[in-house]
Amino acid sequence: MATTRAKPKAKPITRAALRKLIDQLPESELVAAHRYLCYLRDEGDPLLRALLNAPEDDEPETEEERRAVAEAWEDYKAGRVLSHEEVKAMFLGQSDAR
Repeated sequence: MATTRAKPKAKPITRAALRKLIDQLPESELVAAHRYLCYLRDEGDPLLRALLNAPEDDEPETEEERRAVAEAWEDYKAGRVLSHEEVKAMFLGQSDAR
């Protein structure tokens, strides 16, 4: 009669363990590791994923849109902008930005 042994619990992966693993990679694999880590980072951001997957706008720009873009550029030049983190917080309901 065979006995079933419980598998030992895996240790949680830490950033330090990942850094150590990266340090052990051969130079020839660094580009691939960088690409994969960027993929993991970007796929974890729902806002970025939605923007990357959004369809291209192929309709002609209207006069109203041209005015809105000009106004937005003026706001940008005057410093009336929100950071990426502030916008994410607003949309994800994490805090009230500004």
